[in-house]
Amino acid sequence: MSVPSDNPQVHEIRARAVRFGELDPAFARWAAGYGAIFHTPETQVRVFDLAERLVTERRVAERAQVFDMLHAADLITNAGMWLVAHMSYAKRVYLDGRDLESDDFKEHPEGHTGGALNMVPAYVGYFVANALSGTTRSWLMGQGHCVAAIDALNVLMDNMYERHAARYALTEEGLSNLVRDFYSYEITASGRPRSPLGSHVGPDTAGGLMEGGYLGFAELYYVHMPLPGEELVTFLSDGAFEEQRGSDWVPRWWRASDCGIPIPIMIANGRRIDQRTTMSQEGGVEWFRKHLNLNGFTPVNLDGRDPASFAWHIIQVSNAMSGCVRAAKRGEVRYPVRIPYGIAETEKGYGFPGAGTNQAHNLPLEGTPAQNSAARIAFNQGARRLWVPFVELEAAVRKLNNHQDTKRPKERDHPLASRRRVVVDAPAPGWRAPGERLAPVAGIDDYFCTVVRANPGLRPRVGNPDELRSNRLGDTLDLLKHRVTAPEAGVAEDLHGAVITALNEEAVIAAALANKGGLNLVASYEAFAVKMLGAIRQEIIFSRRQRELGMKPSWVSVAVVLTSHTWENGKNEQSHQDPTLCEALMGEMSDVSRVVFPVDWNTSAAGLREAYGEYGTIWTFVV
Repeated sequence: MSVPSDNPQVHEIRARAVRFGELDPAFARWAAGYGAIFHTPETQVRVFDLAERLVTERRVAERAQVFDMLHAADLITNAGMWLVAHMSYAKRVYLDGRDLESDDFKEHPEGHTGGALNMVPAYVGYFVANALSGTTRSWLMGQGHCVAAIDALNVLMDNMYERHAARYALTEEGLSNLVRDFYSYEITASGRPRSPLGSHVGPDTAGGLMEGGYLGFAELYYVHMPLPGEELVTFLSDGAFEEQRGSDWVPRWWRASDCGIPIPIMIANGRRIDQRTTMSQEGGVEWFRKHLNLNGFTPVNLDGRDPASFAWHIIQVSNAMSGCVRAAKRGEVRYPVRIPYGIAETEKGYGFPGAGTNQAHNLPLEGTPAQNSAARIAFNQGARRLWVPFVELEAAVRKLNNHQDTKRPKERDHPLASRRRVVVDAPAPGWRAPGERLAPVAGIDDYFCTVVRANPGLRPRVGNPDELRSNRLGDTLDLLKHRVTAPEAGVAEDLHGAVITALNEEAVIAAALANKGGLNLVASYEAFAVKMLGAIRQEIIFSRRQRELGMKPSWVSVAVVLTSHTWENGKNEQSHQDPTLCEALMGEMSDVSRVVFPVDWNTSAAGLREAYGEYGTIWTFVV
């Protein structure tokens, strides 16, 4: 029975959903839900309207195709949640869905189970949106500790890189290998992890772009990542929302001329590790909607338990923002554009016993099933609800894996994950004669402008917390200008400027690190740049692991320029004299981190030229 309401629109939506089910058997089958997945009247109506549009646009032949795909998504979502629960607790998987005995469980279970369970419908929604629209979009996940959802579904969908595909498959042996490898601490004779699975997203994770270990950075990255023509679905965390300032500046930075389409979605489960999120304490989703409105977004409520709700939103935003891009070419767009932002409300650990509790973050059951009979009963009851017969699961997977029919790449090969290296045209600097009195930073300023002009096909980004001109990078500022929505006359500002200026070191380093298809420079006072260390380390760790696995990072190395450094900044207090960043980065391996101390104009320019000839490395210039 539906909850009583005094809103006529609610009753109209309910009536439409009922009528659609009476008229269309395929719709009715999907609308009935499956296992832990059910569909609200609002989602049902949204999906029916979407199906009509997809038929009109000839993306599908008939509505039934849409409803059949979404029904398949329901089965895969249940199976994904079933497998995630096994990854945390079990050491064996039985495809017949039998109850597990005590010796089938791990003695020491581990896993960020609740968040991973919440990510399953989101990631399935991404798959089905791609299948319905015939477009393989890119994806990014900020909450890297929820990687079990990604790994589980990649196995079910046969969407794996080589090392995973060699060990995991949709068989009892392959899935048992998966659950045993998850949070395994075994090492090889050479001292490396034996398991290709990690506790967070890694280079072995098919389609993975960032570790997601430092919460809050995906929020700062996503608008700067896709190039024009690319789309990026980004899954964000309400727990991470309070971590990093700057996620609400996305509308300030997005331009149709040099950005791809961002599709941000927050998984709003209301809990951090051991308490409610600050957002939840402040008033929950309604409070967040007001916040988004104030900061230039268009908030869209979604059902975070339903893959169809995610799929509907992804396709809707793709259509809306594509229309915006076309309008911009006609000069009909006013900036900042109100970016649609999905709020997928759910319960932490939805679909399994212990949902909504503090312990749902890690291990939702009261006790360990290997030793505790009550926990074992709870696990088996929860798993039984989610189990999908193998034959039905195989058919569902085939239905969504329509890559050959739609002539699109698999999700593991999405555009941002399969970028090729570009060769930077790096002309010889205009060398200065020995004895000329020129500041070393002037060599960087001059040569960066030279490289930008020589490479018009590479999107430039300059990260600038403050004072670019006083740090003697004036030519760079005059060439590229501050990106603003309302330029001030007589100031180096432009609607389409490439200098991302915000008095926030994390936000500006993110603009450069995220621009992996372009050319990047970051400048900051040495003492304040230490706040960039977390973002930089996350990048170089990922890059180093790629190299260890024989993968080649494709992004042109990023130059981080530290000015007003300890040696020359005696006019300020000791707080302005802090060599921590360069000392920390000197401690990293030199194949991913180079720290240089140019002594004059020529060595500065030569160093920058060398940096732009390398890939996957952070070059730190102390000048």
